[in-house]
Amino acid sequence: MLELSHLIWLFLVVFMFHDFEEIVMVEGWVRAKRDIIRRAVPERLMKMLEPSLSMSTAQFAVAVSCIFAVLSAAVILTVKTLSSGTYLPFFLVCLHVMFLHVFIHVGHTVVLRTYTPGVVTAVVFVLPYSLYMYDRLLEAGLVTWPLLWSTLPYSLLIIPVLYVAHWIGEAAGKMIPR
Repeated sequence: MLELSHLIWLFLVVFMFHDFEEIVMVEGWVRAKRDIIRRAVPERLMKMLEPSLSMSTAQFAVAVSCIFAVLSAAVILTVKTLSSGTYLPFFLVCLHVMFLHVFIHVGHTVVLRTYTPGVVTAVVFVLPYSLYMYDRLLEAGLVTWPLLWSTLPYSLLIIPVLYVAHWIGEAAGKMIPR
């Protein structure tokens, strides 16, 4: 059985498999499905999504790299302090976001009634990994249900991180010729 620290490191591998699917597919998919998206998404929400829908593959990859940096920090700090659990809540927040992200992908697929970039790896890799990681952390006694529930609201902190990552991606895209 894998050591807990190895499973925590595996978080980054799962993230990259998932985001590679998104990086490779998203620009062409958005171009092909723009009308379906516009019909399915309420106008107010569409105004917020519009900048993301016009990102190039390079811009999106830069945004993903920014998120990867934050997740890497969470993993490194968690593994280095695993015995004390100092940064475990930081890792749990990242794990919660990845786990909940699966349902966003599935929801998008259901609402749009079409494949959406990231849904395959979300269901095949992210969901099983997340469930197994939760189980192992609980089994090891490093995490309790009250800790899981108390860290869940902090998942909302991903919103400013995503905003900044996408802003950096857009800015980088202005420097990268198409």
